[in-house]
Amino acid sequence: MSRSPLFGRGLGEAPNIMNLYPKLIHDALATVRYPGTGKNLIEAEMVEDDLRIDGQKVSFSLIFEKPTDPFMKSILKSAEAAIKREAGADVEVTIAVKTIQQARPEVEKLLPQVKNIIAVSSGKGGVGKSTVAANLAVALAKQGYKVGLLDADIFGPSMPKMFQVEDARPYAERIDGRDLIIPIESYGVKLLSIGFFVDPAQATIWRGGMASNALKQLIADAAWGDLDYFLIDLPPGTSDIHLTTFQTVAITGAVIVSTPQQVALADARKGIDMFTNDKVNVPILGLVENMAWFTPAELPENKYYIFGKEGCKQLAEEKGVPLLGQIPVVQSICEGGDNGCPVALDDTTMTGLAFRNLAEAVVHQVEVRNATQEATHIVKTK
Repeated sequence: MSRSPLFGRGLGEAPNIMNLYPKLIHDALATVRYPGTGKNLIEAEMVEDDLRIDGQKVSFSLIFEKPTDPFMKSILKSAEAAIKREAGADVEVTIAVKTIQQARPEVEKLLPQVKNIIAVSSGKGGVGKSTVAANLAVALAKQGYKVGLLDADIFGPSMPKMFQVEDARPYAERIDGRDLIIPIESYGVKLLSIGFFVDPAQATIWRGGMASNALKQLIADAAWGDLDYFLIDLPPGTSDIHLTTFQTVAITGAVIVSTPQQVALADARKGIDMFTNDKVNVPILGLVENMAWFTPAELPENKYYIFGKEGCKQLAEEKGVPLLGQIPVVQSICEGGDNGCPVALDDTTMTGLAFRNLAEAVVHQVEVRNATQEATHIVKTK
């Protein structure tokens, strides 16, 4: 008997075409199990309610948690095979993929609305880096700039206390297909810190990879929006956190904080080298000399150089970078940090004026840097 080239069946035989209907497709998909949960595709509610049947053509969507699902390819093949097994090999199956969480943008495309990213860093702890970062952010906001502040000191977060938002709990909001963390706003500054997500009474004991992943989430999975200045308060010293930051965002420039003390200055030199070496190549906007002198409240004109005199000024001259400001040791600065009221809120006081001048100096140096130097590139891993 001759064979029909169309159906491969004998002449005179009725084509073996099965009538397709939704239950048949659902029953077929119920035989496919998702390895991640052990449930079949129907039980796991992975089949979108968009099934279309047109003759021998079937189309529908499968829903996955994320676009990088490791089982996606095998599930798509298994679903198609199950339908053909139940409905016939001649069925044309088209399966679209939908994801609950859209993919995180490529590193180069993160934070497209952020104009300038400034790293606030110190070679050693205890020099008041976070205090400077907090007050600089507030001073910039008071001057009308849109400011974000990321507390990247994963193991010693202090910004929630400094901004009096220790009880705040950021929530996620669905934006353009992604669940993004909404920063807390305080004193005109958008703020995120790992301190919002951990118990403040317990130590954060994480391996480097966990800390780095947490930092990436706070940067890339947050709705920072349109910012003129995005300040990143880095941990003291040099660590995985610094490298992760350089690999995640292109830093416009770094502000190095130190006291005039020689021990602090020695570590500040290492911090400068970290930013300016060939692999990182981040411009130094300048140095901030914190605790430059002590001025008692009852003797506002007196200066006592208890940590040494003008050590940062000398280091700035040595390295050929600006001295952005000198911040005195004043009790109100410490009290402002403890009470959650940064002294920069009142720029009529001596300390408030010092931070206003610092903010103006940083803005100027950013403008000079952007006008005279190429954009910083993200550090590539090898």
